[in-house]
Amino acid sequence: MLNEYERFLTDSGKSDNTVTAYMLHIQGFIEWYKDSYGDMPTRLYRANTLDYIAYLRNIKKLTAKTINAKISALLSYNKYLIAKGVQEDIVVYKSDNIKIQQQYASLSIVTKQEVEQFRQTILINQGKRDYAIVTLLAYAGLRISEVLDLTTSNIGFVERELIVSYGKGHKQRVVYLNDKIINALKEYMQERNSTSAYLFVSRESDRINRTRINQIFNKYSDKITPHTLRHFYCSNALESGYSVHEVANQAGHSNIHTTLLYTNPNKEQMKAKANLL
Repeated sequence: MLNEYERFLTDSGKSDNTVTAYMLHIQGFIEWYKDSYGDMPTRLYRANTLDYIAYLRNIKKLTAKTINAKISALLSYNKYLIAKGVQEDIVVYKSDNIKIQQQYASLSIVTKQEVEQFRQTILINQGKRDYAIVTLLAYAGLRISEVLDLTTSNIGFVERELIVSYGKGHKQRVVYLNDKIINALKEYMQERNSTSAYLFVSRESDRINRTRINQIFNKYSDKITPHTLRHFYCSNALESGYSVHEVANQAGHSNIHTTLLYTNPNKEQMKAKANLL
């Protein structure tokens, strides 16, 4: 049944990362059910759902964010069981989510100087391909999955823009490129030797994978990750004069409230203000 659920998620337009996460969460629920009741669940019951949430909170002592992710997976699984005709009733609700106080501080934790030093380190030690990837992440605000999915036809050097064909929720958007990105990409393209349709290739395959990117970042920084560079882009764009709506459009935020976080002071600024009290 789990294989069918996986297809259900894919057909529903869920991203690869979401599918993987939901599958792990449902497998975790099944393991808990088997340990608790000695059998495989054939459907979902409200009482079991509430017991599982209590187990996650009180026994596992997971964070609210982690528990809410597991609840989202169960809610999706409930919908799947209804679609399959296994059950008719909804037993998992959005209201089951644990309320989390909205973070106030900006999500960005790196400065422009730190980003520029990191870019230069990558250029010197890793070369033009990885330098172009880091530059795209920092100055176009793409998700790492979006960078890895780029094809050569997605880049318009004359237009100074790129097309993200499969963003979060399979939404397409146009992202505008600055000189740093254009120059980095042109330098990389001069040495790129591949017939692959994907923009960023490796010697082993037709495109570089996420694991290799993470290895490179971890090698040269214990602070900067692909996702922190996306946070940096949003904060830097707002400080440079972009409107909230412009940043939301370029970064592919589905909720404007996510973008609004970057208008807040960062954690270090808030800590400094705390000492003034």
